Formats: sequence, structure tokens, C-alpha cells
Amino acid sequence: MRSCREMGISTVAVFSEADRNAPFVRYANEAVCIGHPSSSESYLNGKKIIDVCKELKVDAVHPGYGFLSENAEFAREVEKNGIVFIGPPTEAMEMMGDKLSAKATAKKHNVPMVPGTEGAISDIKEAKKVAKEIGFPVLIKASAGGGGKGMRVVENENDLEEEAKRASSEAKSAFGNGAIFIEKYVEKPRHVEIQILADKYGNVVYLFERECSIQRRHQKVVEEAPSTVLTHEIRKKMGECAVSLAKACEYVGAGTVEFLVDSKKNFYFLEVNTRLQVEHPVTEMITGIDLVKEQIKIAQGEKLSFKQDDLSISGHAIEIRVYAEDPSNDFLPDIGKLISYKVPQGAGIRVDDGFEEGMNIPIYYDPMIAKLISHGKNREEAISRMIRAIDEYKIIGVETTLPFCKFVLQHEAFTSGNFDTHFVKKYFSPDKIGEENEEEAFLASLVATKILNKGKTNSVPNTQDVFPSLSKWKRNRLN
Repeated sequence: MRSCREMGISTVAVFSEADRNAPFVRYANEAVCIGHPSSSESYLNGKKIIDVCKELKVDAVHPGYGFLSENAEFAREVEKNGIVFIGPPTEAMEMMGDKLSAKATAKKHNVPMVPGTEGAISDIKEAKKVAKEIGFPVLIKASAGGGGKGMRVVENENDLEEEAKRASSEAKSAFGNGAIFIEKYVEKPRHVEIQILADKYGNVVYLFERECSIQRRHQKVVEEAPSTVLTHEIRKKMGECAVSLAKACEYVGAGTVEFLVDSKKNFYFLEVNTRLQVEHPVTEMITGIDLVKEQIKIAQGEKLSFKQDDLSISGHAIEIRVYAEDPSNDFLPDIGKLISYKVPQGAGIRVDDGFEEGMNIPIYYDPMIAKLISHGKNREEAISRMIRAIDEYKIIGVETTLPFCKFVLQHEAFTSGNFDTHFVKKYFSPDKIGEENEEEAFLASLVATKILNKGKTNSVPNTQDVFPSLSKWKRNRLN
């Protein structure tokens, strides 16, 4: 909506009863309630959304990055009613939105693939045969959807049949499609994705990569650009593979091609997201390009105003997702009222949020409160700015992922760049948050003690005595 306002475009917000007081509702030029809090009665009600468009003579629909954003049938109905869908053609959406058809297209165009089944599993005997051939562990994945649903890691043959049934059941419940397939499980993987833009005239560019390996439950929490693991040569190869896929399906608009990168820096095609990504701000920060504006320009029939050689990486950007979740309780969603809500400010800091002080976190949708983005001239500056911003971000009323994200940013594995998608499993446990809180409390007590004893000879507690296991960096910080 901010991008639209800068372009002189009026906006209409559709909202559910649960979001009646949300900032986006007030920000839009017009707003219409489309149903009850349940997403099936509001944000997934394509017919109601189209009815609002027709009533208000809306020119185009921007689907965002959730709900109906990758629903080809909704996009088709939008266009049937003479409304522009700001996204790829429905044919491209169907080809790339289904993981199996996307894999088939990638294979046809010689994009590196993870070994696995070529189609959906229909016979458990065949699945066992394939799994034996590629070797355990294997990964069972849902053909439709994402977000970690319908996904299982299987370590041995004995567990395969049961886990396949569970994955299929979960996929059918979440996406209405129980199709699953098997891939070789890549150990120590990095999750790296390439941002693409394509216009209606066959011009396609890649806007470099985003590193998205810090995840919990197969969902991203910390993202950055560029990746610490890619060389210029690998980046170019991955980008060219992404462009090749886009051209193969006559893609139009913004999209993301996701890859796995192993410990030897081999990369393998994973999937395509036929929409804007949650983490798109880090790409905007390092390229200076507003991806939403580009989506709109492309939908209006404009040619891309830049070529691949015009693009370059400027500095480093990091995004953390601020979820209303309790990291000390297996990242379970936390609901409640935002009693206090103060966002960080200052150089190199951007906050894209959907809430404000006094609002309740609804139980009906994804628990993400905000995206916090930092940008610096290099990775070290981006990290230090992000840590400063986390310290300034004040949220009282619900537990959030802010302490976890700070833990990540200060961990040696992250700062060194030597991490993978198993970061949480390897390094994080709930007591880590407790340690950080104890250190902050001790710091506060030190400050108070020094103020009270100003001018006196009384000694104050020493960090070595109170926290003997503290790292040198943290001890120096406290001292």
C-alpha cells in the first residue's frame, strides 16, 4: 500500500472481523469487511473478494504472500471478471506451484536436481525401492503447499510406510491434495533462494540470492542477503538456472526459485514460489529496487527498466521475523494483548509490521507481528545494527521470537557463516533464552549498583564470579 501511494494508486483493503482495527485497514483509501475471522470465511473466500472488486470498480488485485497468493483458480476467476491479477499467468502458476511439475520442468532444462521419485508416490513398495536406491535418510514432501506441512525425514525403511501415510494425511488436510514424493535428504543443507523478475516481453533478471537457513519447523525465521556461502561464480550459475526456469514456463512478475546448497557448495533445485516472498525486503535493501512497484509496473504492461548488467549488490541486509511465539516452549504461538509496543528506529533499520500498541494477537492466522530489517555496508554492520534494533524493540503482553533471533545473531556459528538448516536443532535450547535474560538482569543490577555507590569505594559484583561460563565478548559487554 505504501508503494501504491507513492505511485499515485488508490487502494482497497479487504479484511476480516478479526482485523477490523489493524493499521492496514486504516491506511487504505477504502476498506471492506469480507467475513468472519476464520480464513475460510474471509481471506480464502475468493468469490467475496471478486464481488468487492466489481462493486468498487477495482482494476487489479495484489494477492500478497499468503492465503490465495498461489491459488491458480482464484487468479483465473479474477481475470475472467476483467480484473488484473498481479502475479504470473495461471499456466505458469500451475506449472511451478506444484512441486512435482516444477521438478519435471527443472529436469527438462538441466537444472541440478536432488535424487528422488519423478512423480507422486502411489505404491509403497515402489517408494521403498526408490528410497533404497538413493539411500537413507530420505525426505517425504507434499506436492502442494509449503511451510513444512506434509514433510517428514525418514531415517530407515521400517518407518517409511507410516511416515508416508502421515505426510499424505497432513498434506490433504492442509492443501486439499495428499500427493507426496520422495527425495534424497541432503545433510547439512543451506536454503538459498533466487529472486527473479520477468516482464511480458520475455525479459527476465535475477536479483541475487537470499540465505534462509535459520528455520524452525521448516519455516524461516532469519534471512539475509547476500549469502555467505556463495561465490560469484555459483551465484551466477544459480541465477541463470532460475532465469532459465522462468523462461521455460513463460513466467511474468516476481517469483522465487529455491535451492538447497550442500556442504560442497553443490546446489539443487527445490521449488518455485509464484508470489512475493515474506523476506523480499532484504533484496530491496541490497538492490535499491522496490519489488512491489516492479510487480505493478509489469502488470500494467511495462517493460523492465533495467537489465541484468545494471544490477549490483550494495552492502548486506538481514531480516528477522518477529513472531508471537514462545521460543522457550517449542516456539508455540502465544496470544494476548500488546500492552506495550515500541519499534526500533535509526540508521539502516526498517520495520514492516501489522500491529500496534493495544491490539490483540488473533488466533486465526500466522502469528507474525512484524518483519525487522537491518542494512549495513557489510555483514558485520548489518548484524550489529540488528542486535541494537532488537534491544530497542519493546513488546510486552506476548512472548516473541526476538530473544531467539538475538541468540542466533550472537552465536559463533552464525557470525562465522558456518551454519545450515539444522541450526536450531544443533545449538538452541530453551535454557539459552534464560541465560540471556539472566545476563540482562545482571547488567541492570550492575548499573543500579554503580549509580547508588557513585563516589564510594564499595566494589560491585564481578561477571567472572557471577557468570563464569560467559563468553569473552559478553563479559566485556557486561563489564
